[in-house]
Amino acid sequence: MPDKQIKKTLIILLFASFLVRALLAGLTEMGNDEVYYRLYALYPAWSHFDHPPMVGWVISFFTLNLTFQAEFFLRLGALVFGTISTWVIFLIGKKIKDELTGLYAAFLYTASIYCSVIAGTFIMPDTPQVLFWLLTILFLAGSLPDKNLAKESRRRLLWAGVMMGMALLSKYHSAFLISGALLYVLFFNRRWFSTRELYLSFLIALILFLPVIWWNYQNDFISFTFHEARVDNIRSVIRWDFIGTELAGQFLYNNPVNVVIILFAFFALVKRNDFIRKDYAGLILLISLPLSLTFLIVSFTNRTLPHWTGPAYLGYVLIAAAWLSGLKSSGRVKSLVPVGLKISLGLIIFFVVLGLVQIKSGIIPMDKLGITDPTIQLNGYRQMGKKFKVVAELAEADGDVIEGAPILATNWFPAANFDFYVGMPAHKKVYAIGNLERMHKFFWIDQRLGPLRRHLDMYYIGMSDDHPAPGPELFEIFDSVKCRDTLSITRCNRLIRTVFVYRMYGLKKEIRFDSIHNFIEGRGY
Repeated sequence: MPDKQIKKTLIILLFASFLVRALLAGLTEMGNDEVYYRLYALYPAWSHFDHPPMVGWVISFFTLNLTFQAEFFLRLGALVFGTISTWVIFLIGKKIKDELTGLYAAFLYTASIYCSVIAGTFIMPDTPQVLFWLLTILFLAGSLPDKNLAKESRRRLLWAGVMMGMALLSKYHSAFLISGALLYVLFFNRRWFSTRELYLSFLIALILFLPVIWWNYQNDFISFTFHEARVDNIRSVIRWDFIGTELAGQFLYNNPVNVVIILFAFFALVKRNDFIRKDYAGLILLISLPLSLTFLIVSFTNRTLPHWTGPAYLGYVLIAAAWLSGLKSSGRVKSLVPVGLKISLGLIIFFVVLGLVQIKSGIIPMDKLGITDPTIQLNGYRQMGKKFKVVAELAEADGDVIEGAPILATNWFPAANFDFYVGMPAHKKVYAIGNLERMHKFFWIDQRLGPLRRHLDMYYIGMSDDHPAPGPELFEIFDSVKCRDTLSITRCNRLIRTVFVYRMYGLKKEIRFDSIHNFIEGRGY
């Protein structure tokens, strides 16, 4: 197959993918997680309650330190990193077999909802993790299989250490890259144990990760204990609904057609591997399989999220691409792009277009079908911010509420949504109070904003679809709480959410955020 034709097809794929993702990024409001990760850039730290700091650094870089805060610019890092990641997976495919394998890997990557939408359009910790995960595999594939331990291979192994460290600064389970590399050396090429570069590579990764360890040391290792608590019900009864949700989520997130192609490739790999070198297959599987199996086992007793295993599928995509390349070389595939890849790409285009139409118009009446419409979470907050600003200005102009009264929430979402879509245009601070499980990063944000003083008036925003009214704990700490305003949020002239603006008068006691121990132990404020 002519190299020029492959490269031309790849360039068209990269350009078309960027264009479609850019339209999606600019036309939709931010989701709960995205507005929360914006706070990583707004209140930078060496690490955060939920994740390491990389996603905040990416947002800060591409928005010029939040100079530009439109949705498109906040997601620009995802668009750029997603395009680079597509190119990198092409390079890996070319390295482990040929350019055709790289092209097919790029197609499978682009057709993946996880890769193109979750990590490649929305700004998430997965955005930088996917790029640095792939770069790590690229450098490992260019070094560890070398039996001669050549100078260039040693240099690439050091670069792999840098990429491992950057991946760890993105998400904690990037540690599977290190364990996979060690397992490969143990089973395939033990000569590396005699080199200093192997140990220097892991040392580099650890040094890059030290800021996260230091921040956790200063904060009672709260990030590690938080994630440990999410997966610690080892002796609980098996939950088949959790397992089913995990498997169904993986099937959908990674594109059903992609998953079927991957399964056929695995069957061919087990039956008779004649399409990929064993050392490359071993490296990929020793990185990917432990990650998949770990979260599958966890899902037996705990609720998991399907995108946690997303990086594992990056390796599976490479094996599937090598298998498709073998079919093409044997003459069983006639066209440059196999029918399966065309269907897979068509399916994700269908999902993206349908999703965008649903977000904007709600064309599918999910409420009438008894199904919760997830697209509502990407709609209405901008409208809410405009209407709240008018209400707050009138209330403070009339002297009913103290001028500059902040907004109070009791959960990190929708507090993060309020901060971006309501608080920022109305020039109001947003606090969240409760315990750490509900506050997340807002504990440290509250520290930066300062204590809540006695006699302070505040606003509470309730929504018909989420936290509709203040809890009893808020009635206890204010002299009075009254619902004075009701706002209607519509989509195509149809009501999707009713917003209740509560006015809370006279905070009875000062609330300080100077003791993390109270919050860790659940005593909150």
